[in-house]
This record gives sequence, structure tokens and C-alpha cells, in this order.
Amino acid sequence: MKVFKFGGASVKDSKSIKNIIKILKLTGYDDVIIVVSAMGKTTNALEFLVKDYMKGNSSYLSILKKIKEDHLKIINDLFKGTEKSPYNDVIHLTNELNSFLKINKSRDHSFIYDQVVCFGELISTKIISFYLELEGIKNYWLDVRKCIKTDSYYRNAALNWKKTEKLVKNETKNKSTIVTQGFIASDSEGYSTTLGREGSDYTAAIFAFILNSSSLTIWKDVPGVLNADPRYFKTTQLLKNISYREAIELAYYGASVIHPKTLQPLQRKKIPLFVKSFENPKGSGTKVFEGSKLNPLVPCFILKKNQILLELSTLDFSFIVEENISQIFSLMDKYKMRVEMIQNSAISFAVCIKDRYENLKDLVSELNLKFKVEVKENVSLYTIRHFNNPSIKEIKESGKRILLEQRTYKTAQFILI
Repeated sequence: MKVFKFGGASVKDSKSIKNIIKILKLTGYDDVIIVVSAMGKTTNALEFLVKDYMKGNSSYLSILKKIKEDHLKIINDLFKGTEKSPYNDVIHLTNELNSFLKINKSRDHSFIYDQVVCFGELISTKIISFYLELEGIKNYWLDVRKCIKTDSYYRNAALNWKKTEKLVKNETKNKSTIVTQGFIASDSEGYSTTLGREGSDYTAAIFAFILNSSSLTIWKDVPGVLNADPRYFKTTQLLKNISYREAIELAYYGASVIHPKTLQPLQRKKIPLFVKSFENPKGSGTKVFEGSKLNPLVPCFILKKNQILLELSTLDFSFIVEENISQIFSLMDKYKMRVEMIQNSAISFAVCIKDRYENLKDLVSELNLKFKVEVKENVSLYTIRHFNNPSIKEIKESGKRILLEQRTYKTAQFILI
């Protein structure tokens, strides 16, 4: 089977959903698994809903109402005048979400987050599955939580490969066209879990790996993998070919087109990954495969905003030694910080982190017991793979102050404020 993954931008409205039909009729839809994200900015809206709910604000109800209205409008655009529509299914799902919020007793933010945000994908795939049927494409709607099984580390769950492989094979057997959700899964108790933001790509790779797919295609709102994000850099180039190794490096440093966990399972079975534009499906896009060199070989710019720089030194100005570094990383793990960059000298240790779970205050409080800590928030981390002098100059002449700079053979990183 082939695996197609459509992100939120490619299913943001009725026009976009109609475009999926054109792509499927162009590429063929027999023996295809279609993995779909939540529509447009739905996940963001559900995140705001969770925040208001956790604060005890009744405004979460108005967010839920708006989410429901937006999806019903899309249903009206696509199914007006037809006998069958996903209207009842979507009403049922939004009522189910509302019921959970009313009866829930847990105060675990991550648990609640996963039980709520999963509805974005469930609703979007119901709409798309019904619309494919309307257009004459018979398909099977699969609740991915029945077969993608994880532990209970909510918001960034780890996959149980053994259980998942068996269940995926059972659920997809003798089925030709399957519509299912990305990003979401379930634990051994049946509670919803998520695979980390942008985890839909990873879901697609899981299916591709287990089913020995001929290829995985990720459909995006860009021509393919670019050497820089066009939102932040004026000049960009399409990377036509990339090796798995190089793509993993780019993903590790934060390239937004490919999810970091997506590439490893594809590499293990040498399944080619295509990143193509849903606006121009006939375009060449980018191919990621074994043994390829980066083509063209140009500097690749990666920007991570809203980072935090912690600069630590010992209270008595003694050397930073292995024991100190071990203590620091133990606390990073405890408070679920993502470490983006580190640099140390004899008496100081700098670490750039992403505070995904809003634990910065508690982390700094505990670090202060053993270190002198200086915190700089809202810094930006720039990474340049395959840097050259002009690319370095571009960063240095950006008008921002460089707080930290680090270079290896192929990679240069800068923290700016």
C-alpha cells in the first residue's frame, strides 16, 4: 500500500477538501492509506479550550461552539442537497467532547489535553471519509486509536511497536482505501494519547513501516522541502533530493517540514518519502531516500523562536564538572524540557531550552539551590546546515544581538535576542 498524509492546511476548508479528490484521482486511490490531520487551526483552538477549561473559565464553551460551527459550515458547503452527510457524526463527536469536559475529575493537564485535542482529527476524517463516498471513492474510516498503541506519557507518548504492528495488520487487512487520523493513539486503558505536535507525519510512517509500503507522500502547502522557511527568510530553494541521514539532521535541528520521529522507520526499510505540494501535485517536490546527496548543496536555515537561554555557574565559582552537568540534565528531564543547544566553559554552562509544559519557574527554582542562574526568555535559535561565509553574514547582519555562537564542521548555531 501507499501512504498519503494530508496536513491541516490541506484540509482547512471545503475548497481544500475538494482538492484532495483531484489529487487522489490523479495519483490513484486503490491500496492507499490516507492519514489526515485536524482541519486548519483546529488543534490550536482546542489547545486554547484546554487552557480556559483548566483555569475554570466557562469561555471554553464558546470555543467549543465555534469549533462545531466551523465544521458544520464546511459540511454545509460540501453536502448541501445530498442525502448522506457526516452531520450527525460530527454532532455526536462534539457532544462526546462536551460530556467529557463536564464529567472529568482529573486535574492532569497533559491527560486532559490528549482527551480533548484528539477530536480535531476524528471530526476532520469523518467529513473527508463521507466526501470521498459522495465522489464515488469507497473507503473505510478507521479510528486509529484501535490500532496505534502507546504508553501513558500524555502529549508525547511512546509507541508500543509489538501491539501496534499486530493491530494495524488486522485492521487494514482486505481493505483498499482507508481514511484515518494522524497524531493520536491510545494507551492500554483505552484513553487517548498523542504522539507530539506534528505527529501526523509519524503516524503515516508507522503505517508505511508496518505494511511495507512502496512510498509515503506528505502533502504540504509548500513545493517540497525548502532550504529555509519562507515566512522568515526572503530567498528559499527547493531541495530536490535528500538522504535519510541529512533529513534526520534537519529534523533534529527543527526543520518544520518533516517530523523528527518520521524518518527512522522509513530508513529501516528504505521506504522513499516524497514531500509534495497539494496545490501543484504534478510538481517534482522533494524525494528523501537512501544514499542520496543533498541536491542542491546549499546552506539550510532553521529558525526556532520563543526559546529560553539559561546561563548557569556554580555558587562558589568552582569548575563546572561532570557531576554538575549530570545534575542539570537530570532536572531538564524532570521538568520535561527540550534541550536545543548547550555550551560550557570552565565555570559556566549555557543551555537553550524549549519549555513545552510551562515548567520553567519550577525548574529555575530548583536550579537556584545549586547554581547561580540567569534566564533570558524569548530568544531565537538559528541553525545553518552546510554554512558558508555569506550565510553566516546574513545572520550576523540581521540586526539582532548574538548571545551565543557555536560551530561544528557542517553546522553553525546562533542564539539571538
